[in-house]
Amino acid sequence: MLDAYETLSEFTRDHEEYQLDEIILGLMCAGAAGYVYAIRRLKELRRETKARTIAETKATWISFHDFLTKLPNRRFLDEEAARIVRENFPDGYAVCAIDLDGFKKVNDLIGHEGGDSLLVAISNRLTKTFKEAIIIRLGGDEFLVLSPCHDPEDLRALCVSAVKELSNPIEICGIHAEVGACIGHARFPEDALSLKDLTMCADVALYAAKNRGRNQVTAYQAHMSDILAKRAEVEAKLRQAIREKTITPYYQPLIDLKSGQLRGFEALARWPVGTSRSIGPDEFIPMAEDIGLIVELSEHLLRQACLDAKTWPAHLTLAFNISPTMMVDRLLGIRIVKVLGETGFNPRRLEIEITETALVRDINLAAKVITDLRQAGISVALDDFGTGYSSLSQLSKFSFDKIKIDRSFISALETDEKKMNIVRTMVALGKGLGIATTAEGIENPQQLDALKDLGCSYGQGFLFGKAVPAEEAMAFIQAEGQKQSNPIGQAQLREA
Repeated sequence: MLDAYETLSEFTRDHEEYQLDEIILGLMCAGAAGYVYAIRRLKELRRETKARTIAETKATWISFHDFLTKLPNRRFLDEEAARIVRENFPDGYAVCAIDLDGFKKVNDLIGHEGGDSLLVAISNRLTKTFKEAIIIRLGGDEFLVLSPCHDPEDLRALCVSAVKELSNPIEICGIHAEVGACIGHARFPEDALSLKDLTMCADVALYAAKNRGRNQVTAYQAHMSDILAKRAEVEAKLRQAIREKTITPYYQPLIDLKSGQLRGFEALARWPVGTSRSIGPDEFIPMAEDIGLIVELSEHLLRQACLDAKTWPAHLTLAFNISPTMMVDRLLGIRIVKVLGETGFNPRRLEIEITETALVRDINLAAKVITDLRQAGISVALDDFGTGYSSLSQLSKFSFDKIKIDRSFISALETDEKKMNIVRTMVALGKGLGIATTAEGIENPQQLDALKDLGCSYGQGFLFGKAVPAEEAMAFIQAEGQKQSNPIGQAQLREA
């Protein structure tokens, strides 16, 4: 060590011009600066790691929660829920499947922002009712509750309490909105041994509850699975029927009440089953909407109806109903015009019927669709007038060629003074606006006479004829033609 020091001292004396002391000082300062930098870098890395951890935690939370309600979402159910219920509910638990009643109609009335506020309020009510439970929003107006309460009586009482709470009016945007709920519930381990299977059981019970009506609570029972299996079978058959185009349009006559002459037909979908039975649209149209095949089905029916109507006399019109779910399609007008072009059917002979509830889903989009149709020469009728929301406001916002008075007002018209006054007002409203009126569901001569006296323009119903296949519709046309060419037949028709 001493020799090294002496050697360094001698080297320093011999090379004083190198200024080694400054170099060594510089090296020491550089080392100190590097040390300080290292410490600061370590702190920055610690902050970056913490921020990354927070961001990853937040991203994970977002991926497992619904953005609107802040409740756990479907991904949480698929990936995390099974582990959590095992850890937190070792003694058993229940799954409650919840579907809101009437939410879509209220959402149509108050708009999407109001609907979002309503969903948040409903989520808060569920959280308040199902304490210590895991509440999951599956999407739309569907929720799932994982509750530690699995005693049958206590569970039912809890679900009934939830239905009552959800049924209370909620003030949204100055409007008292009222929705209900149906709940189906299943218990672990009595009904199933896995969360996935238990959720399926709760869904089956929910389906049974909804079939019973509004604000129902139903516990899962083994035989209910047969009902769901039957629905799945019907759904599969419906898919096949749409694919093979076995669902066909039938035609119900539309009569000019003043002259008694045939004015046209309304196309009504029928699903033939066997040789002597057919299923009506009330049974399979909602299912087609649920499984996303309503557009394909409607285009097929419209195309076939236009081809059939081309064989009728040129003065007869064709009325065709549009599903409310199709009114959110900006290209709807173009789709209809395309079908007319492919079939060569005159657009001025086509009348598209749109319900009031379809209009309020998106007023601006509905206005565009109606404008497109009328510019193409297609007539537009407001269907089921008086049964939807804000009927008069729809007449002021949109241009219609006809309003159709719902059959619920025509039923018992001749004996119910209140219904008579309502229909009288509707007909007078149509006259005041220069819009034709059609009465649906005319079943007896007394109703016909009353509507003729009120000045209703057109009518349809079993009194004139039920919906029939294209061949029978043509026979009906020919029979009506013979009546018109027979003076005695014309006189009898006017007397009727």
